[in-house]
This record gives sequence, structure tokens and C-alpha cells, in this order.
Amino acid sequence: MKNSPLVTFLLGVLAVSAVLSVVFCALYISSIREYRSLAGQAGAIELRRNAINSLLRDTVEYSKSNSAINPILESFGYHKPATVPTNKPGGK
Repeated sequence: MKNSPLVTFLLGVLAVSAVLSVVFCALYISSIREYRSLAGQAGAIELRRNAINSLLRDTVEYSKSNSAINPILESFGYHKPATVPTNKPGGK
């Protein structure tokens, strides 16, 4: 029985497909590892951000009773929000 060129071609396609599957699998695993690493770093950053925001809120509350901390807040670029004036309706 003779080897058909179609069988040889299909075996070549199968071999190329198998090699590409292994390469894509390795790339996928690498990407997933990087994603998990970055997700962990993002979680840590979020925890730090929440802690800093909580500290800032507590500091602003403290500044209401002790205004000596206001220059420190201003040195870090945080200005106490000004109270919004209420507009009284004008009599026409």
C-alpha cells in the first residue's frame, strides 16, 4: 500500500497543531500566573488606600476639635472642604 500525500499532509497539520497547542498552553499558564500576582498587588494597594482614607477621615474629625492640625493637613495638600453657603431666596 502506497503512502498517500493527503495522509502525509494531514499528519504534518496534526504535528503543527500539537506544537501550537503546547505553546499556547504555556502562554496561557504564564499569563494566569502574572494575573494572579498583579491581582494580589492590587488587593494590597486597595487595603492601603482604605487605611489611608480612614486615617484621613479620622484626622479631619480630629481637626474639628483641635485646629492646630490644620497646617499639617495643608502641608500634605489636603484642604478642609469649605462649608457650602445656603442661598436664601430673594424677595421680588
